[in-house]
Amino acid sequence: MRILRSYVLKEFIIPLFAALVVLTFVMILGNLVKIADLVINKGVDVYSVGKLFLLMIPALLTYTLPISTLVAILLSLGRLSSDNEIVTLRASGINIFNLALPLIVLGFIISLVMLILNDRIVPYAHFASRKTLAEVGMKNPAAALEPGVFITSFDKYIIFIYAVKERQLQNIRIYEPQGENKPTRLIVAKKGEFVPIPEKNIVKLKLIDGTADEPDMENPTNFYKLNFKVYYMSLNMAGLQGKDSIDKKPKDMTIAELKTEMRKLVWQKIDPSPLITEINKKIALAFSCLVFILLGMPLAVVTHRREKSINFGLAFVIVGVYYLLLLGAEALSLQGYLDPRLAMWLPNILFGIGGIALTYKVCVF
Repeated sequence: MRILRSYVLKEFIIPLFAALVVLTFVMILGNLVKIADLVINKGVDVYSVGKLFLLMIPALLTYTLPISTLVAILLSLGRLSSDNEIVTLRASGINIFNLALPLIVLGFIISLVMLILNDRIVPYAHFASRKTLAEVGMKNPAAALEPGVFITSFDKYIIFIYAVKERQLQNIRIYEPQGENKPTRLIVAKKGEFVPIPEKNIVKLKLIDGTADEPDMENPTNFYKLNFKVYYMSLNMAGLQGKDSIDKKPKDMTIAELKTEMRKLVWQKIDPSPLITEINKKIALAFSCLVFILLGMPLAVVTHRREKSINFGLAFVIVGVYYLLLLGAEALSLQGYLDPRLAMWLPNILFGIGGIALTYKVCVF
């Protein structure tokens, strides 16, 4: 029996690591375009980009590890089933549950590892990435700005940039609201670039080839159109806070920190449901690995398929349904329709019951 258990574990562990590497790499590729844009077009130093790249990996593992666990169980037991090894073991009088037990124990261990990942490593990485982005924004404001959207990070001004090439801004529109019932001041320029002054918490914006609306001192509701070759303006970087002034979001907190915040909210008579939701989400996602093993084992035996494409497809369908249920339950929890302690565990409960029922059916019959 020990040899058979070792054989089954080996069949599971190899595809687990293979699927984990492949899925994580694929998800990283989806972010490489943004990373390359930071280096090539926005002039961010390679060290900061490399740091952001490494800090991205723990958050990806939160999703790729459960998927890899499900893929591995479908591939390993699916191959054993398709080769009639499961039938042979049954004919030899070996209960399938005895072979499945080590996989269940391993799934529990993986869930505990993922719990540590979700509780300690991911919050640290998420908060560290926000601090790194803030540092990048202080050194190179153009890198922190998104072309094609209205930017409200600077006091008094709303900025719209059509494109950022290296450190140079292109086609800039700057709006300065004057207050109720007063026209908005508009500055338009073909090009521009930032000159940050971190010690004063301001940034100089050098505008090139444009026009500016200058108010008439005698009648502030009227403006003169001013053409300029070069125009400097000071922007307050209060919206681009430094690393020491960044407050932690719930995603940046460990479970212990979330519980501390909960006690503060309760003392202030504020509903702590969002924090309760976040705590249970961290734990429930961790134990999704165990749930996927419970569900994947009987499915692999029943389907009798060894084709990798089919097993990958089945895994993504199951994971897709799981995360849709999780998102729906989270929304119901945040809106107060369901207790957070039940809502975030609902997908695990439903999939776990289904997996236990199928496992019992496979092992008994």
